[in-house]
Amino acid sequence: MQKIRKAILPVAGFGTRFLPATKAQPKEMLPVLNKPAVQYVVECVVESGIEEIIFVTGRGKRAIEDHFDISYELEDALAEKNKHEILAELKKIRALAKFSYVRQSLQLGDGHAILQAAHLVGDEPVAVIFGDTVYDSKTPIVKQLIDTYEKYGDPVIGLTEVMREEVHKFGVYDGVKLDDSTIEIKNLVEKPKNDEAPALTVTPGAYIITPEVFKVLSTIEQGNSGEIRLIDAFEIMMKKGRPLYGKILEGKWLDTGDPFNLLRVSIYLGLKHPEIGPKLKEYLRGLKIK
Repeated sequence: MQKIRKAILPVAGFGTRFLPATKAQPKEMLPVLNKPAVQYVVECVVESGIEEIIFVTGRGKRAIEDHFDISYELEDALAEKNKHEILAELKKIRALAKFSYVRQSLQLGDGHAILQAAHLVGDEPVAVIFGDTVYDSKTPIVKQLIDTYEKYGDPVIGLTEVMREEVHKFGVYDGVKLDDSTIEIKNLVEKPKNDEAPALTVTPGAYIITPEVFKVLSTIEQGNSGEIRLIDAFEIMMKKGRPLYGKILEGKWLDTGDPFNLLRVSIYLGLKHPEIGPKLKEYLRGLKIK
């Protein structure tokens, strides 16, 4: 079985839920404490043993490339001011992994975005994790997915459970339980009505996909939604009898996909921060809104 060495991070979306903040700034670069959301994702990927990261970007996403690149002027200025601790942190960012970038020129679905990176993946399995999928977990979620893939050898979808009133926002996956955290998926529905969802297990946007998934995606001209969607490729594979697994992820999903949740994640991580936490607790206790 091939080792998973690469990860694809699709980050080409418009970020319309954050307008006007995302008019000239990628939503993945919005700060959570002192780091952009996408850096948490990259760190999770690297901690899982991934060596190469492929960003699928779009128009207006240059800030992501700049963040993971060297900034000579800034580093020189920090060195001159003897701010060596901050300088060391910046150097760590660009040394996290080998980074590559491809463009998705048109917004034609998540499957289409993933296809843009196919030539850089080759005939290998690959992790796919979206740029706002942040988790607080003892074991990095990509490592959890890799461990499941190494056990079964077929595509794996990261899963979590949501409240019924939220289920219409997601792709829903249901199936036969194999152990406490693994299912063999038998049913999948993209964004069902809340009262029609077959289950409450959804994907937060983390997968292990195989070369077969790329082949299926390349044959889809127009999926059920009018776009090339990853869930359509999974549905085609299931109809052909190909196995598909779901891994219920250990940890807390820190959804940064809309303004309220981004604020909630910042508060959650702020309270856990050794320096910021005590100050934030004191501030929240004394907060009075009229």
